[in-house]
Amino acid sequence: MPRRAQTRQLWHLLEPIHAVTYFAPEVVAAYRAVGLKGFWMGYFAGRVAPMGPVGPEVAAAVVCNFEPSMVARALPAAWSLAPPEAVLAARAAAVEAVLTPLLGGADEVAEAAELAETAVAGGNVAGRALFAGYTTLPRARTPVGRLWWAATLLREHRGDGHVAATLAQGLDGLDSHLLFVGTGQVQRATLQPNRGWDDATWDARTAVLEARGLLADGRLTPVGADLRQAIEDTTDDLAAEPWAHLGEPGTARLAELLAPLAARVLAAGHMPFPNPVGLPAPV
Repeated sequence: MPRRAQTRQLWHLLEPIHAVTYFAPEVVAAYRAVGLKGFWMGYFAGRVAPMGPVGPEVAAAVVCNFEPSMVARALPAAWSLAPPEAVLAARAAAVEAVLTPLLGGADEVAEAAELAETAVAGGNVAGRALFAGYTTLPRARTPVGRLWWAATLLREHRGDGHVAATLAQGLDGLDSHLLFVGTGQVQRATLQPNRGWDDATWDARTAVLEARGLLADGRLTPVGADLRQAIEDTTDDLAAEPWAHLGEPGTARLAELLAPLAARVLAAGHMPFPNPVGLPAPV
């Protein structure tokens, strides 16, 4: 399989395992149990907790595509309610409780975890702030916990690269949303409120991208489609180093092991379609 296609395939297979962090109600309940208030406080605190008690400026910079005042409503207030260590412990316990009954046999999960951990070891932290923070997390002791840990690191490694690929094209996080909506794969009504952008800002930036010839009536032009594909290709290229480290046989074996595991998580309804993450529905 060509490297880009394989890299994207592994993202599609690992993302459902990671994403129970956001979509499983048990995780939201765990955040509330340690004192956090509301879904988004838990989201932002859980996402950036490996970096320590950072403020909204740092958090908005690394997650990139949220309106900054939305982040500021959650941070730094979250840290006065629960320190990062408590947030991380609550999240890890809740995720493992969700995934353990879904992932099945320990042998196949343990093998997948070992392969994914080997891939993580090939990831360079240079220029990847979120990934670097996540590398400081202790590895879980169970196969399920280890697989989730590795899936999460590989996801954030990819995400940091995607931010770099977007910025290199003179775009930012809001622009990436507009281009995503422009594909027709997700509706503005789904994406915009989940990222905190008001109508005036959204419409003004749409006009800027239309002036660049990237959008027309909110939909991608051929030029816009080519630019978005270039960003996706660069994202895949920047995400390839862990898989090069794991090697072709190991990567293919991991994909084989992950396919039924990811399918079980999706069948449990822990990933909505369409979703703000950009993960396509399984065919």
